[in-house]
Amino acid sequence: MRRELPSLMDLKRIETLFKLSIGRSSDLLFLYNRSIRNQAMAVSHEIKSQLAKLLATEDLVVEHKKVETACFNVHTRVLTLPMWEQASGQVYDMLVGHEVGHALYTPDNDWFRSRNIPPQFVNVVEDVRIEKLMKRRYLGISKTFYRGYQELAEEDFFQIADENLNTMNLADKANLHFKIGNFVDIDFSSEESVLIDKIANTETFDDVLDVAEELYNFCKKQQEMKTKTDDLQIRGGQEGGEDQPEVNNDQDPGIEQPTNDAPQEESDEFGSEEPEEGESYGGTDNDDEPEVSTMDSLDEALKDLARTDGIENVYIEIPKINLNKIIVSNSEVHSRFGEWDEWLEEHQILEEDIFGSVDKEFLKFKKSAQKEVNYLVKEFECKKAADSYARATTARTGVLDCSKLHTYKYNEDLFKKVTTLADGKNHGLVFVLDWSGSMVDVLLDTLKQLYNLMWFCKKVSIPFEVYAFTNDYPLVPRNEDGSRGIRDLPYEKREGLLYMAEWFSMMNIFTSKTKLKEMESQMKNFYRLASSYRKYGYLAVPTGLSLSGTPLNEAMLALHEILPQFKKENKLQKVQCVVLSDGEAAPLKYHREFHRHWEHEPFIGTSTIHPNAFLRDRKTGNTYSLDCEWYEFTDILLRNLRDKFTDVNFIGIRVLEPRDANSFIRRYTGWGGKNFDRIQKIWKKEKAFSIHQSGYHTYFGLSGTALSSNSEFDVDEGASKSKIKSAFAKSLKSKKMNKKVLGEFIELIA
Repeated sequence: MRRELPSLMDLKRIETLFKLSIGRSSDLLFLYNRSIRNQAMAVSHEIKSQLAKLLATEDLVVEHKKVETACFNVHTRVLTLPMWEQASGQVYDMLVGHEVGHALYTPDNDWFRSRNIPPQFVNVVEDVRIEKLMKRRYLGISKTFYRGYQELAEEDFFQIADENLNTMNLADKANLHFKIGNFVDIDFSSEESVLIDKIANTETFDDVLDVAEELYNFCKKQQEMKTKTDDLQIRGGQEGGEDQPEVNNDQDPGIEQPTNDAPQEESDEFGSEEPEEGESYGGTDNDDEPEVSTMDSLDEALKDLARTDGIENVYIEIPKINLNKIIVSNSEVHSRFGEWDEWLEEHQILEEDIFGSVDKEFLKFKKSAQKEVNYLVKEFECKKAADSYARATTARTGVLDCSKLHTYKYNEDLFKKVTTLADGKNHGLVFVLDWSGSMVDVLLDTLKQLYNLMWFCKKVSIPFEVYAFTNDYPLVPRNEDGSRGIRDLPYEKREGLLYMAEWFSMMNIFTSKTKLKEMESQMKNFYRLASSYRKYGYLAVPTGLSLSGTPLNEAMLALHEILPQFKKENKLQKVQCVVLSDGEAAPLKYHREFHRHWEHEPFIGTSTIHPNAFLRDRKTGNTYSLDCEWYEFTDILLRNLRDKFTDVNFIGIRVLEPRDANSFIRRYTGWGGKNFDRIQKIWKKEKAFSIHQSGYHTYFGLSGTALSSNSEFDVDEGASKSKIKSAFAKSLKSKKMNKKVLGEFIELIA
């Protein structure tokens, strides 16, 4: 078999196949193209997995494993395919189409309990039926089967090069006829032709069993007749013909009778004989049972095409998370601030003495922020109205417009019209805030950006939730000795699931469900907290609210449950998910079974993800290669979220230090090039930019230094003209950055 490894270059060829195959189902081709784009880095056999799933057009999971033969589990809906890396593209597509046919049309029932038919004979007939149904369903796939079997015939996969095909039993002849009959000559007797027609006309699996039983019995009689003839010839040769039965009085008894495997007319003698239980004709075991040698030859030859060495492919899925075990409620989070009151009382210190200056800063910020909030509201309403008018429809009412009656001689349109504006969609926002230690210097400024958006949501009545991800909240119980205990995983642990550490939590720090006055009190507490990191270190931080690691990827997993719940509770049509962070997270591990010799049951531990691993989503049918750089893992999780929740916009806001900006831009634009130069210029000028090549729909880069600069035009009394000018320019620059970023953000929402 010539080697033609399937690769990403196969896309054009597979696309052509689908254009011919799917006929009237053009949206299927669209789904296929979208799926392929989502996994450009996947290895070639995963492209074939997409082909299989699209051909199936149902809830089907495809796995490529180090196996020799394909199999399909009806209960789990998993189709396991060998990695036919030695096969050409035509043969690979043909094999995929064939196995999908079995997955779609071959039922999972215990037919062998009620029918005494060898499986090979059922397979011969069933192969014919499922390929016929696949050709009927996808017209263009006929060419794929034709060319694939042509190549198998040329490469002698059926091991028939030195065989006289007409001497084979009918099962072998039928198998060859329906698979490679276009390329070989096979003759059938009138009796055989009747069975061949029955095989060709099978429609149901019951038809298959009936015809397979007929085929088996026919071949069995052929085999019995051949065995009987061979036995008579052997006895005649051994005993000199002394007791040899008279076979044909017209023949010279000294001449050995010719034998072949050709079908012979059955007699009453052979037809009436039935083997006793445990016995077979002509022998003590099943040596004389009819077999389908061409099926065996094909199976063995196909095994040689499959790769069975190297690292096994691993298919990993998103766990179904119980939110009750990871979400810290809004009320519980803010109850932690009660520790401040206890601490102040214990040390006999007035609240004003500690937080007085911070509270004044918060009130000043709140007052100044109203301008930006009002700007956001105005932009939102304008863009929303513009969109409504763009989608407006005009219809005639059937009522005469009297102002147009005088134009009746040259104008036929004399009726009043009514313009209908398209209804706007219900919006909602979910914010995900990085609560890691690296955020300490920009946390306050990030909160200010968040507060602007929260006030905007309140003004336009958009529901929202704000979660901060952490691995330090004390949901993990303590042992009697004070050591940290073990918290149950928030999902049912099993092999093949991504691992979410027990210590991960999502703190619901703000919610639109609270009244405005209460919400602003909560905002003031977190403003105090963020300020305390700069002024007092960790001394005044309530329990559980300390900055921690960066479990960003765990937060992406949690969104699989948070987003649909949020949408359902608020009856929303459109959701925006905004992630505010200053860094990436390490790839997650996955659950794997380990068999330890001292244990009877396998132990489910965790293992590092290797390059042959794939993230699989059963709901969307998409598969994503995890052969990526460590920082790209989050992008893969985001692409999965985007495919699963098509009504959600995912927006990233990355807070950058100036020294990190270039490397961050290169990750998404490459090293050099026009796009890199363009974004770099924008960054140098405005200290803000947006990227559209990441896992987010839009990824904003904001300078942490620019965020922390005061946007207010504030100078000391008696300042010089140069200082006033500098302060004014600085203020304008900061406002310009905020308006540009926030304006683009509002456009996404509207």
